[in-house]
Amino acid sequence: MFCPRQLSHRKHPVSFLFVLLLSWWLVEPLLAGPVIMPLSQVKPGMKGIGKSVFAGQKIQEFNVEIIGILENVQPKQNWILARLTGQGLENTGVIAGMSGSPVYIDGKIVGSVSFSYAFSKEAIAGITPIEEMLAISGNKISPRAGGSQAINWLNMSSTLEELGGAYSNWSRQEREIASYDRALVPVKVPLVFSGFSTRAFNSFKSIFAGDNFQPVLGSRMTAGQTLNLNVPPPAAISEGQAVGVQLMGGDLDLTAVGTVTYVDGEKILAFGHSFYNLGAVDYGLTRAEILTVVPSLESSFKLATTGELIGRISQDRTTGVLGEIGRFPRYVPVNIEIQDNLVSKKQFKLKVVNDPILTPALLNAGVSTLISAEERSYGNLSLDFEASFVLERGQVVHLEDLFSGNFDNPTTSLSSLVAAVSYLLNNNEFQPVKISQIDLKIRSVEEIRQASLEKVLLDKYAVAPGELITARVYFRTFNNEVRTEEVEFTVPPLPAGSELELVVAEAAYMQQLERSLYRVQDFTPRNLDQLLRLLSNLRKNNRIYFKLLAARPGLFLKGEEWPDVPPGYKAMLTSPRAATANLTEINRSTLSEYQLPVPYVFKGAITVPIKIKK
Repeated sequence: MFCPRQLSHRKHPVSFLFVLLLSWWLVEPLLAGPVIMPLSQVKPGMKGIGKSVFAGQKIQEFNVEIIGILENVQPKQNWILARLTGQGLENTGVIAGMSGSPVYIDGKIVGSVSFSYAFSKEAIAGITPIEEMLAISGNKISPRAGGSQAINWLNMSSTLEELGGAYSNWSRQEREIASYDRALVPVKVPLVFSGFSTRAFNSFKSIFAGDNFQPVLGSRMTAGQTLNLNVPPPAAISEGQAVGVQLMGGDLDLTAVGTVTYVDGEKILAFGHSFYNLGAVDYGLTRAEILTVVPSLESSFKLATTGELIGRISQDRTTGVLGEIGRFPRYVPVNIEIQDNLVSKKQFKLKVVNDPILTPALLNAGVSTLISAEERSYGNLSLDFEASFVLERGQVVHLEDLFSGNFDNPTTSLSSLVAAVSYLLNNNEFQPVKISQIDLKIRSVEEIRQASLEKVLLDKYAVAPGELITARVYFRTFNNEVRTEEVEFTVPPLPAGSELELVVAEAAYMQQLERSLYRVQDFTPRNLDQLLRLLSNLRKNNRIYFKLLAARPGLFLKGEEWPDVPPGYKAMLTSPRAATANLTEINRSTLSEYQLPVPYVFKGAITVPIKIKK
């Protein structure tokens, strides 16, 4: 039995707890992030402060004076024009790496430093209003569909070397260079290359420099960082703090450095402008430390080192990027083994972001850099390799070939091929593909391994159906040695008195022959399975190809040759009413074909006529 005093003593804490919870519920939205100042309240002449890191990890303040409002500079987007002073900004101008630096007036956040003028004598900046950045979190997150623009690189008779060359030419297309000295443009983002040689950095910086990135040769904060994503629990992140967006990690590292604008629990907004405006993305979010600010007449920049992984970037939008602390990206692990003799093997591990555009470019840079670091950059070099692209559903694209030459041609051919296959898989038009792992084994020798066809001799040139023919192939190596290989064929059942041809040739010649036979230049796969088969079966440099041809009418339909089509079915397919796409009538058909691996890049072609005995 409770006395009144006891009852009243019990009621008081309950009432107090109710009031406390109600108060917390009412103020919780205000505590979710900094108090904002709407754009409608921002007026010319207002003064405030900005926050950013200029050295180490210490957040420092700089002065901001509002000049005016630039309305509708982009569809439904406005910028705040401001003059920045303090922290040496009078001498450096707006600094690359300040992207996302928050600006406050009367303690309320206005937006982030995001835009600047090139070669400006003052630090005149464009500020992205915080309201427009906060809208990022409301964007619907959906996977981006792949495209088919690159499929025309691929032909059923293409060679692996041509596929890599097509990607290399496409990725290095000259971009229009505009004059930015009279227009506000996104503040450059320092892209820190760690583990790259100076030569590799100079080779690949142009690929990224055309966008919002400013490539910088630097280092990571923590040496020997592993690929294990079981990182320690993340510590707190503050507005104005420097962070990195990691695109590639492991033995090589590529991380873009910017500034946190807004923190709401485990979510952050940063940069105030896009990387590529790709929408839903999956990049790594890391810590960063600023070593110093490097003044430059063109664009001063923060020289930074990048640290441990603390989260992921999930959105890349026009007004900034959205990050999540404690949730980590799904990287594509890349395992590379380089062997330059029977004993010496070196293992390298990379992780690259899973992205339709960035993944191929990162693979191209990473593979080329590692090969160049281990092997000679100039002079004779041969690279024999095997590569496997393992897809999430268990499908595998297997490649193998040999590239040989001088200067850096073999290295460029190999890295471009790996990038091209990644691009075709990630941008296929059939269904989303996730690459779960890439394995690359490379064997290198510092010599030319090429061979030229000399002659082909048969043991008989008039044969009966069912007989065996032995073909002896003579070829001369780069060292002037003559080698031979023998291959046996069974004569197909052809009418007496008819003729057939044995074509012995390199990969490129077989490609030309098939294009002339089928009268097609490009071939578009019908589905993902056919794309995977084509990639795995593209012709290789280190093969001697044999093809038996005869004057037998047939059809070439949707990438496949049909040599013996029943007359009724052929009439139906070739009828004007059928209007079948990708259909070609052919006069000569392939009776059989074979490929012989050789340890050389094989060149040359010969056609040998064979008669069927009467």
